[in-house]
Amino acid sequence: MLIETRPATDPEIATLVVAQQRELREADGGLEGQATLTHDDIRYLAVVVDGRAVACGGLQALPDGGGEVKRMYVRPAYRGRGIARQLLSALEELAHQHGHRRVCLETATYLPAAIGLYTSCGYEPIPVYGEYVDNPYSVCFAKRLPVSA
Repeated sequence: MLIETRPATDPEIATLVVAQQRELREADGGLEGQATLTHDDIRYLAVVVDGRAVACGGLQALPDGGGEVKRMYVRPAYRGRGIARQLLSALEELAHQHGHRRVCLETATYLPAAIGLYTSCGYEPIPVYGEYVDNPYSVCFAKRLPVSA
């Protein structure tokens, strides 16, 4: 397994993000609207197994100096192997390298596995923020990152 940076224009990142959005629409019964798929201002990481990207996640800088984890997704056939946990750790390291002292994220109330992952990795609930405020299914979390000595 390899975790590497990929541009937002990478076709495998685009494929994973489309799959993530499709799965979210299926899980919420079509309640949420279509989100913009990829953003040029997100730094993406891909998890590569046997030469194929099987998971992705991104980090976007926030105006307050923090970072936001975006587009976490692991292909269903690769779940349960600890890939999401390793990817989240790599995203936190990326945030730390870019000077972020805090990372936050949004997920949905109907994604208990995601909520379990984030809370088990030290994320704590915070008030819903930004574009998620009006979404009744959004829940947000944050984690302080260690400060360099």
